[in-house]
Amino acid sequence: MKEITRINHIGLRVKDLRTSRQFYEKLGFKFIVGPVGPEPVAIMEHPSGVNINFILNSTDETPSNVLMDIPDKHTGYTHIALEITNTNAVEEQLLSHGIAITEKVEFEGAKFFFIRDPDENVIEFHKPAQQLC
Repeated sequence: MKEITRINHIGLRVKDLRTSRQFYEKLGFKFIVGPVGPEPVAIMEHPSGVNINFILNSTDETPSNVLMDIPDKHTGYTHIALEITNTNAVEEQLLSHGIAITEKVEFEGAKFFFIRDPDENVIEFHKPAQQLC
């Protein structure tokens, strides 16, 4: 469909707005509004234009991510990938905020690494091969 122009937002079901908001603020996201609507939803946006809608109706107290942390592989979105320009700078910023890097990968010149948010959602930071420096 040629009418699709970009991803408008990412929806993440979270347990606690305050905890999620504090975490994503460390990544540079700004709080926009919320909770609003029947779900309810809160919205944060990064200056790059990446928009996250936190869906605030989680009843799950499971400490794991059912799409990533159990042997059975269920269908669904497994992670978001945020493109970056400088892996060293991002790693240093994450570590300065006490955010652990859970995995690092280099593949055909591309570098990427992963973290988890407070609800165990996976976030990838990705530097494409053509931007390596």
